[in-house]
Amino acid sequence: MELRFLRAAMLAASVFLAGCDAASSPQPASSPVTVLEGKTMGTSWRVSVVNVEKPRAEELQKKIQSQLDADDQLMSTWKNDSALMRFNASNSLTPWPVSEAMADIITTSLRIGSKTDGAMDITVGPLVNLWGFGPDKQPVTPPSQDQIDAAKARTGLHHLTVTQEAGRQYLQKDLPDLFVDLSTVGEGYAADHLARLMEQEGIPRYLVSVGGALASRGMNGDGKPWRVAIQKPTDRENAVQAIVDINGHGISTSGSYRNYYELNGKRLSHVIDPQTGRPITHNLVSVTVIAPTALEADGWDTGLMVLGPQQAKEVARREGLAVYMMTKEGDKFVPWMTPQFAAFLVSEKN
Repeated sequence: MELRFLRAAMLAASVFLAGCDAASSPQPASSPVTVLEGKTMGTSWRVSVVNVEKPRAEELQKKIQSQLDADDQLMSTWKNDSALMRFNASNSLTPWPVSEAMADIITTSLRIGSKTDGAMDITVGPLVNLWGFGPDKQPVTPPSQDQIDAAKARTGLHHLTVTQEAGRQYLQKDLPDLFVDLSTVGEGYAADHLARLMEQEGIPRYLVSVGGALASRGMNGDGKPWRVAIQKPTDRENAVQAIVDINGHGISTSGSYRNYYELNGKRLSHVIDPQTGRPITHNLVSVTVIAPTALEADGWDTGLMVLGPQQAKEVARREGLAVYMMTKEGDKFVPWMTPQFAAFLVSEKN
């Protein structure tokens, strides 16, 4: 995906290289950490690696950028020649051959969509575009109910299926103009893909991020766990709400507090509810999820964000998810977390 409208998130890109082990414990010798950065999918990527010499780091930078460019060419809805947009542009209702990666991304998205009662819907693109958060321009006036109903008629996870065969994968739609948009999970997939690249390169200690999705392995340069700051849901940079040790997991945050525009005096969130066809209006402002993969975390945070605080809590409890939520109540931000998330928590700010 090439996100011109960034999913508000964002997990603070800053990594806390110092752990909080007891002061009396022996301190290992520090190892050099190399930080590589770049742009992709309309957002930024960042890779921190330990004990990588400069010549190899320069080579790694090229490999990372090349892989991310390929991921963008796979999933972008901003490039008409991407693999995804070729499927979207086709009116064919017969099985459409796709890569193993595409099939895996969509299979995971459909599973999470089902478990969130359709709140995480990768076919919601027509509604996203209608409200001006896709390639289409922002509307001058709010869409009419007829326009919303017409766009909703072109959505629905039940219109999309994935077929897996030995060595072959297919997508199939039963609506000619069904539009699949993977912008809600693309960052997570790309972060996982970078993690696999690090392992293929024999790099055992890394932290990778694409937009608001991160994955890690091993220890940082000080021989302590990689730690990630979750940002307060405000426009202030580096306002830390909590710090977590993701311990080899993926983490992603979705929020409604940055990616918005105002129309007729109302703030419209980029998060669209597939059931109503309109931007969300509840008081849940950010959701952070820690999961075995960044792709899963990226999908769950979107679904929970759409559901709103009460339904999101019910789903988080039912599915046993590691979730940290922030609601806005009056002038205050009120946190809530599951016991599973608390296991990763290092510290929390009030």
